[in-house]
Amino acid sequence: RAAEQAVARTVEAVAAVNAPPPGAGDWLAGQALGPAGLRRFFLFRPAGVRNDERLPLLVMLHGCGQTAAAFARSTRMNRVAAQGRFLVLYPEQDRAANPQGCWNWYDTRSRHADAEAATLMAAIDQACLLYPVDRDAVALAGLSAGASMAALLAVTYPSRFCALAMHSGVPPGSAHSAAGALAAMHGRHPPVVALATGNLPPLLVIHGRDDGVVSLRNAHAAAEQWAAALGAAQAPPRQIQRGTRRAMTVTDFRRGRRLCVRLCEVEALGHAWSGGAAGMLFSDEKGPDASRLIGRFVATQGADARAAKR
Repeated sequence: RAAEQAVARTVEAVAAVNAPPPGAGDWLAGQALGPAGLRRFFLFRPAGVRNDERLPLLVMLHGCGQTAAAFARSTRMNRVAAQGRFLVLYPEQDRAANPQGCWNWYDTRSRHADAEAATLMAAIDQACLLYPVDRDAVALAGLSAGASMAALLAVTYPSRFCALAMHSGVPPGSAHSAAGALAAMHGRHPPVVALATGNLPPLLVIHGRDDGVVSLRNAHAAAEQWAAALGAAQAPPRQIQRGTRRAMTVTDFRRGRRLCVRLCEVEALGHAWSGGAAGMLFSDEKGPDASRLIGRFVATQGADARAAKR
């Protein structure tokens, strides 16, 4: 009986981790095959979407120790997508590829990172084929290892994305192996790769000032790296606080009137999604709502990208 109860608890725990997030809309499962093998994904579609519509798509890459469903529940991005009327794609890392469920953003020396990036692109292409996606308004966002992999996708396939949001991640070119990744996470390996100028999507960086897992130095390195590539100049920082949520310092980098990079440093935030659901792994409900910040940033950049192609 004790063994049966232990098995039942295990099954319940696994089911809870992978349970669809609450809320109106469709939670659709799929799989994509690429150079790194098979990866499953889930797509959130707001209620009432017609097949003749073309909606923006936000690709959300989870952090280590998370599943796609847990990441969706933690960030509550589906709620923002339902209100803003866009699709959300949640690829999920295979534990056979990384036992901790991390995206292998750092493994560029062996080319595993590039194969994984290409596999994620296969998932994005499949979503664009099967669902009513506006291909001119596809954006990337991620947390921790997911943020670092999102950045790798953006620099590898820059013309495919209208915006990138990195939450607590490491900038491209900071590591080429697992050992180098640990040093980079602690801010000891600044990026050494010069990014191609003028062709990168705008960048939003969100990072906690008390992050003990990924150093805040990485946020500054990513913002400066991106701004240099886009020829953007730094504006004076400003402090923002809404209600009782933690304050954040926001620094913009612009080229003329165009916003190229926005850096948001959140006071007293550790290694967690700012404004996330309470009780979830790597989630802090007291910070500014990162999902809404990302939703607004992506919507603005997507609209600008569509207007530029008209």
